[in-house]
Amino acid sequence: MKRTLFGRIWPNVTAAVLFVGCVFPVYWMFSTAFKPTGDIISENPVWFPTDFTFEHFRTATGVDHFWTYVSNSLIVTSLAVVFSLIIALAGSFALARMRFKGRRGFIVGFMLAQMAPWEVMVIAIYLIVRDASLLNSLIPLTVFYMMMILPFTILTLRGFVAAVPRELEEAAMVDGCTRVTAFRRVILPLLAPGLMSTSMFGFITAWNEFPLVLVINKEAESQTLPLWVSSFRTAFGDDWGATMAASSLFAVPILILFVYLQRKAVNGLTDGAVKG
Repeated sequence: MKRTLFGRIWPNVTAAVLFVGCVFPVYWMFSTAFKPTGDIISENPVWFPTDFTFEHFRTATGVDHFWTYVSNSLIVTSLAVVFSLIIALAGSFALARMRFKGRRGFIVGFMLAQMAPWEVMVIAIYLIVRDASLLNSLIPLTVFYMMMILPFTILTLRGFVAAVPRELEEAAMVDGCTRVTAFRRVILPLLAPGLMSTSMFGFITAWNEFPLVLVINKEAESQTLPLWVSSFRTAFGDDWGATMAASSLFAVPILILFVYLQRKAVNGLTDGAVKG
């Protein structure tokens, strides 16, 4: 009886501890954003604030070029995700449906590209962008963000394409569809969960990227929100209230996207990993 009771309790206790460990930093960020400055710098932490202020949000959004940062992030991230999905649809279909020489090595190459940290290539990317006279432009950011999320997108969508019965595609072709038409009318609608899950993780990756834009875009008109979040420093030190307010605003689009696509994204990643 004791073993049975212990077996029921410890997984719940472990899950509760992990939940608190994951949620507490988010709670501290949002709560600090609303605290008065005196509570933030107090020697005794204010765990549950009673006084709320919006002054830090006004400071965070009142900086120069704030809306430029927002529009740049939305443009670069959205274009990178859209272009990567378009290319990944064709690439994943080829890897899942077609047999060609070097296919396994091609897949291994994509896995290795996914494992490589992009930070080690920042200097090389800077030299390429400089020689192409594209510094302080959104074009290289879009291209390299797309390349950054493309391997993951192709490998994940490959599992979804492989999970679609080949007979559905063959039946459509028997009815007169070409391979492209069969893909567009039969396979593409069935890939909706995979498209949503991969687009969500691609959006998060591109939205949070910091080192590349820091190196190649020095002008404020071409910078994105991650640099805005890190900019709240004064002669007296870091403005933690404004930093937490900016971090909260920066995280809101990701939280909204994650909550909206959570169920479909989890189901999608599970289904995409079944076969391939």
